[in-house]
Amino acid sequence: MSHTASGLPLGRGLLYLIVAGAAWGTAGAAASLVYRTSDMGPIALSFWRCAGGLVLLLAVRLPRHRRWRRRVVPAAREPLGRKALRIGVTGLGLAVFQTAYFAAVEATGLAVATVVTLGAGPVLIALGARLTLGERLGRGGSAAVAGALGGLGVLALGGGGATVRPWGVALAVVSAAGYSTMTLLTRWWGRDGRADGSGTTVWTFAVTTVCLLPLGLAEGLVPHTARPAHVLVLLIYIAAVPTALAYALFFAGAAVVRSATVSVIMLLEPVSAAVLAVGLLGERLTMTTLAGTLLMLGSVAGLAVAEARSIRGDTRRVHEEERALV
Repeated sequence: MSHTASGLPLGRGLLYLIVAGAAWGTAGAAASLVYRTSDMGPIALSFWRCAGGLVLLLAVRLPRHRRWRRRVVPAAREPLGRKALRIGVTGLGLAVFQTAYFAAVEATGLAVATVVTLGAGPVLIALGARLTLGERLGRGGSAAVAGALGGLGVLALGGGGATVRPWGVALAVVSAAGYSTMTLLTRWWGRDGRADGSGTTVWTFAVTTVCLLPLGLAEGLVPHTARPAHVLVLLIYIAAVPTALAYALFFAGAAVVRSATVSVIMLLEPVSAAVLAVGLLGERLTMTTLAGTLLMLGSVAGLAVAEARSIRGDTRRVHEEERALV
């Protein structure tokens, strides 16, 4: 099994991303249940998610800090200035990603918000990876990007009724931009093996929590509800599973796996979220919504094919160069 500069096997990085994607898919459903039983807003919910996740991560990290550092040691020491910039920008990206997503869920429903966020994400990641990381898109990837944009247009303009709201779609696209920025930067700074994935997760959540605190206070951090125990259990679940666990796995996996591949694996989130939206929350998917969803997911599948071809081409060129040197 191949290893990266950070010491994490590539196969394990892929497994981490799969688990993270499946866990993320439950966050929107839990948020919808919080909205149904209280007046909590999306900023307050995002704050409690990050603050709770930070507490849990610290509780796990501190007693095992020395043993973790012995097992996973960066190949080279990361400069303090670069580390501060990396954590600060990633924390801001996480704040935008989470808060805009929860606002989109509140505005247009779980299924559409999740599909748009995770459908637009691979498009932005593919374009960003081409411009910043030199990862080629190719004709197949370009066609996939065009198809995803078309699907997004169908969802935004063709909903007709309460199922799809343009404002909710716009919030989901903003969330996708935050997610894409976070993914690209994690990959960029993880290429040389100097980024500590465990420390990144903890410090990123600290930055995000501080950023969201004044906005959460303005919105109201303590909700009014007739079922406080029910809301508390949901908040604990959101902080533990799709936050502390999922993001720790995501940052570790995203540092060693190609950005376009990360975006494809994260399609587990809209799939599981859509199933929960229809089966658990009773949301309705119209034919227009379904058509836009299938077009976006089909386009991202095209990105997966383009990614596989790119990897095969890179491998073939490496073999040819090795034979030429013999």
